[in-house]
Amino acid sequence: MVTPAIVLSTMRYGETSRIARLATLDLGIQSVIAKGAMRPRSRFGAALHLLSDGMAHVIPSTRSDLHTLAAFDLLRVRVELAQRMDRFATASLLAEVMLRFAPAASHPPSFDLLRGALNTLEVAPEVAVDPLALRMTWHLVSVLGFEPAMEQCARDGAAVSPDRPVMFSISDGGILCPGCAAGQAGPRLTPGDREALIALVDPASELPSLDQPHLAAHRRLLGRYIRYHLGDGSTLPALDFWERRPWVRP
Repeated sequence: MVTPAIVLSTMRYGETSRIARLATLDLGIQSVIAKGAMRPRSRFGAALHLLSDGMAHVIPSTRSDLHTLAAFDLLRVRVELAQRMDRFATASLLAEVMLRFAPAASHPPSFDLLRGALNTLEVAPEVAVDPLALRMTWHLVSVLGFEPAMEQCARDGAAVSPDRPVMFSISDGGILCPGCAAGQAGPRLTPGDREALIALVDPASELPSLDQPHLAAHRRLLGRYIRYHLGDGSTLPALDFWERRPWVRP
């Protein structure tokens, strides 16, 4: 089968081959072996660049989940993502979310979202990268089935006034009405915080303008949300790196 694909990770296998994890349009997330990819005159050449787009020629295996990659027709190498750490960290986070949580079956919404997000990251103005990182990741989490409830109580569906502070319940997956929030512990959102989060979750909204303290607070909230709903106790190194931002001097 030939399918559009994005290279999410690669690792050396033996002396001459590479194993790659691909996000594909028609097969979902798949592991493939590129036999002979490390040889000097390999037919793959430099095709399996991290986060590159191409057409993957996949020969399905009938015995395991590791399929054979017969060829990878390179369409786009995203070298710009490697030139700034904030862009690369965001791209790595999106790839990690896809790798860990997208299905091993066709899921065009998540594939299209990932490809569009990577394309946007390459050309986004520097000032927009941090809020875009939040928006893209929230959007991907939502497309994968974990969109947070921001207009109604996540527990009982009651309407929640936009003019008062609200509790955001990580475990319930969204905001709580005053009755459900009574006696509960969790992050509290001011009306402005809630408005900004709604805008971040909704890709059709104008991107909110956030200062560094608010960006940091939103990163922490998103990190907790991903770990609770998607993490399943797994280590998430790209998420940890993106949250810590070690490339930024204190």
